Amino acid sequence: MTSNGDDFNDFSSVLCQPSTRSQPRPAISRVQVSHSSSRHVQLLRTMSQIIQLKNHHLDGMSTDFLYHLAINVVDTKDTRDIQSQFGDVRFILTGGTSTRMLELAKYVRKLFGVEDTSDPVDLCKKGHRYAMYKVGPVICVSHGVGSSTFSVVLHELLKLVHYAKCKDPVFLRIGTCGGIGVPPGTVVVTKNAFNGLLRNEHEIAILGERVVRPAQFPESVIKDILAYGARDDDGFQIISANTMGTDCFYEGQGRTDGAICEYSAEDKMKFLQKCHDLGIRNIEMEASMFASVTQKIGVKAGDICVTLLNRLDGDQVDSEKKEEYEHRPFLVLGRYIQELLKK
Repeated sequence: MTSNGDDFNDFSSVLCQPSTRSQPRPAISRVQVSHSSSRHVQLLRTMSQIIQLKNHHLDGMSTDFLYHLAINVVDTKDTRDIQSQFGDVRFILTGGTSTRMLELAKYVRKLFGVEDTSDPVDLCKKGHRYAMYKVGPVICVSHGVGSSTFSVVLHELLKLVHYAKCKDPVFLRIGTCGGIGVPPGTVVVTKNAFNGLLRNEHEIAILGERVVRPAQFPESVIKDILAYGARDDDGFQIISANTMGTDCFYEGQGRTDGAICEYSAEDKMKFLQKCHDLGIRNIEMEASMFASVTQKIGVKAGDICVTLLNRLDGDQVDSEKKEEYEHRPFLVLGRYIQELLKK
């Protein structure tokens, strides 16, 4: 499969060119004009690669304590210390538990040929809420369960890569989910994210008002993940499909095995069939928020989840297969990262 992904170019040489404004201007030939225009385009591309936040209030803040990450931006106008620590980051990998992110960090180490067998350092340990591990241009960060905990750390991660001036970063989430009409162990790369009301949007209450935002992931990222992450001999399916992100694991997902259930098994199956008819092939609890926030900022993002069961066949997870399935997104994600780093 061919890739339509963007190139990750280093334009640091353009940014570091000495100023010539004080020097006399020679006659400019057509060739010089062309070269100057090319450098200007490169500079604009470099500037656009550094994400721009959508909050003008940040401009008036001299410091910014990223509370839940336990990272203090002492001077928002001079972030060289943050840049020295995180400026090389190109991939922000997120997942539910700190244990899974530690395992992912170790997996990325092996991909990069790092021989260190000790545990990576948790850079957010002092915050006692989330875990963050850095391996070269990759950080692996836990986000907890559901959109509420994920949105907290996502806001702070977006600010972190902004202050660090990371160039063209990609935010990626891996996780587990319930499938709809696909075999257990299928890896689903989300296209459009639906909320619990079966709408392709994310709904949030802001200042007492209902705010609705679109929730789609970039097609270029999806295509690259499918092109680079899948192999014919993997023994499992990787597909791109719609995902439903709910606010509740039990009733919100139409389960009949929670502490409360006031609908029939027939009602549940009608609901799941309606989801299937909308092209939804998996259900989890983060996709709509994740797609909405990253789309609003304009940053590249992707959601890669493995199905632990087919919800059309039941609600209980096969514990014996769970660990095997959980590592499949690692494989897909690792190949994707390795290919992009070659560019």
